[in-house]
Amino acid sequence: MGRIDSSARIADGARIGADVEIGPYCIVGPDVELGDGVRLHPNVHITGRTRIGPRTVIFPFASLGGAPQSIHYKGEPSRLLIGADCVLRENVTMNPGTADGRMETRVGDRGMFMVGAHVGHDCIVGDDVVFANMASLGGHAEVGSWVFMGALSAVHQFTRVGEHALIAGVCGVSTDIIPFAAAIGVRAWLGGLNVVGLKRRGFSRESIHALRKAYQMLFFGPGSLRDRADQVAANFAGDPNVARIVEFVRAGKKRSLATPRVALKRDEDSEE
Repeated sequence: MGRIDSSARIADGARIGADVEIGPYCIVGPDVELGDGVRLHPNVHITGRTRIGPRTVIFPFASLGGAPQSIHYKGEPSRLLIGADCVLRENVTMNPGTADGRMETRVGDRGMFMVGAHVGHDCIVGDDVVFANMASLGGHAEVGSWVFMGALSAVHQFTRVGEHALIAGVCGVSTDIIPFAAAIGVRAWLGGLNVVGLKRRGFSRESIHALRKAYQMLFFGPGSLRDRADQVAANFAGDPNVARIVEFVRAGKKRSLATPRVALKRDEDSEE
């Protein structure tokens, strides 16, 4: 049997799972769904059409499901979906979608969102991510699974961050970051692969070496980016990790691709 403090305000219509704990002074709106085993520390505010997955733990002063921070939002019945086994620390904010986007914001399972992290409207966030203190996503951003976002980093709207990427602290990301890469600098550029993260997650030495070779070919080989992507696909056919990079590059739309500084300089020189 769960525990709900007498000072909490649970609106009629809210769906509360088994073994849910709701601390003092929490507010849960009428269209909220809390999965089994969810734990709300004191002073958590959840509103809108928000669903929280099982066993997720939310710390004081988090605000979830409030109206999107978009001048185009007109009160449409959009949603915020948060997965299972997440940890949302103090002052985390997450907003639902908009009619201009997907009509929902989706956050995967087992995410760790530290103090003040923000997920904007219409974002998609994968599983097993870590957002350090004050890491933020603008609207419509996409972040793959196993991404680490450093403290005070920010991802511009409509920007993509591929799986297993690392975004350094105090890093502004306005270009797409390929999977497995490390983005560094105040204005993000690629500093190589996220080798430490890959080793921690059990990637073999052979897999990392293949990714290194593909990275070099993609950013330092001859021809256009499209030509280089085609060459990488041909040379590493059958390697699922390299295939993810090629697919990511080919799927680019709104934003250009982040590159290493040397490659960026070379490409700029070639266009003059």
